[in-house]
Amino acid sequence: MPKRRIAMDAEVVIAGAGPNGLMLAIELRLAGVQPLVLERLPEPNTTPRANGLVGQVVRMLDRRGLYEPLAATPGPPQPQPAYIFGAMELPLEMIEDNPVYMLPVPQVRVEAVLRERALELGAEIRQGHELSGLSQDVDSVLVEVTGPDGVYELRTRYLVGADGGHSLTRKLAGIDFPGVTNDRMVSRTASAQVPAELIDPETGALNVPGYGVIPPFMHHRTERGMFVFAPFPGRAAVSTGEWGDAADDVEMSLEELQESVDRVLGVHLPLTPPEGDGPRLLRRLVGGNSRLADRYREGRVLLVGDAAHVHSAMGGPGLNLGLQDAINLGWKLAAEVKGTAPSGLLDTYESERRPVGERVVMQTQAQTALIAPGNEVTALRELFGELLTEPRNVQRIADLITGADVRYYEGSHPLVGRWAPDLTVDGAASASSPLASVPSFPVRVRLAELMRAGRPLLLDLTPAGTFAATAVPDQVDVITGSSDRQIALLIRPDGYVAWAAEQDGIAEQDGLRDALTTWFQARPLTSATR
Repeated sequence: MPKRRIAMDAEVVIAGAGPNGLMLAIELRLAGVQPLVLERLPEPNTTPRANGLVGQVVRMLDRRGLYEPLAATPGPPQPQPAYIFGAMELPLEMIEDNPVYMLPVPQVRVEAVLRERALELGAEIRQGHELSGLSQDVDSVLVEVTGPDGVYELRTRYLVGADGGHSLTRKLAGIDFPGVTNDRMVSRTASAQVPAELIDPETGALNVPGYGVIPPFMHHRTERGMFVFAPFPGRAAVSTGEWGDAADDVEMSLEELQESVDRVLGVHLPLTPPEGDGPRLLRRLVGGNSRLADRYREGRVLLVGDAAHVHSAMGGPGLNLGLQDAINLGWKLAAEVKGTAPSGLLDTYESERRPVGERVVMQTQAQTALIAPGNEVTALRELFGELLTEPRNVQRIADLITGADVRYYEGSHPLVGRWAPDLTVDGAASASSPLASVPSFPVRVRLAELMRAGRPLLLDLTPAGTFAATAVPDQVDVITGSSDRQIALLIRPDGYVAWAAEQDGIAEQDGLRDALTTWFQARPLTSATR
């Protein structure tokens, strides 16, 4: 194939138009940076994959105005009354701060909504164009692209690999991907229909004659394996996991899944092909990987999502982890491109997100161990079940699997480094630049609505409102108002608290200026009023 050089520059090139690449494109456009997204597939991927979102990312999407389009219902997300860990029920009703939020939407729908938003904001997506080579110097990355008309090159400030677990970006950048392979488990998944009378129309639970009730969207352990039922309109995704050997050179069939379901449940659950058009999933996976990139950055090349980490699907952490990678990286990379980044800002992407990836690999391996067959595992589950009678243990596990336990850094206030609380602000008013996401302030506004534009936010809810008079960089919005909690917060674009105070004083004012300098400006500011 002839190679031609096209004179083309892009501020950021993203390899991969899956959810993580699209989310990063959205974040970059919100920050005023133009990304170019390369996707090897000629058309958007319609193959069924993940069955939904769970965890902190659901609230993050709400703060970008993407929750309602995905949920197709009005209002903010609500915590779930039930969830599982290692196919064991978490009694969430006993904890005060339930962090488990779910969005049971197929990944195809997630990608469609994210793609629409990215294009609406002006991102360029090139279907059928694949990264095929790269080289970099201190100023840029030269990207080789293979497209429908041949091979061409383009130069970019930064390249981000969002190209999945087999990431070519990662390999070309020379980033190692250490980990382990579990070759004992065989998982089978297919789109199928089950008799409608077996499905509870209110809860979606499956009542299997001779076996019992199986909650939807959750891993269910038996002594013979694992079973998952995920109902969607017109069809369901049915999955099994068994321990043993399987021929992976034979094409997967619905009949093979039927036999596996009957073995795992010990009774017959009739499966029939789904009706109507649309993509149908038939997949067999032998073994599984738990791997973590030894670094998330090599010069001007960065990794997000599965390109940086792969792990078991237990608990549904994949999109929760990857989309949060993208939201953490987006504003930092944009600041670097625009020349407004404080020294070392981009390095905090790896220092913040890689430890989170490590914990996800750890907890998904633990969950996989808890669903394995055997008397020893059954005894371990009984012991673990006793631990789950204590609210503090349930809280800790719930925080772990959702990412609500993440604290990127510590500060003088307990909220610093943590996810900003979901406050409701009364009488909100802009004390600086108008918020693009809130054209006119209602009497009451949720914090999520104030963060739709993806900008840093200084929120002063103290009675005196003196923090709002602090000099801030142009990209920081300043909002005053009142709330049930009298507090001032400096919130990063990704929703995490950079600074917090509940009283005014010299130390608090100095802390605010230090946080502004650390996160949002290339040079120190002096105190001034606006």
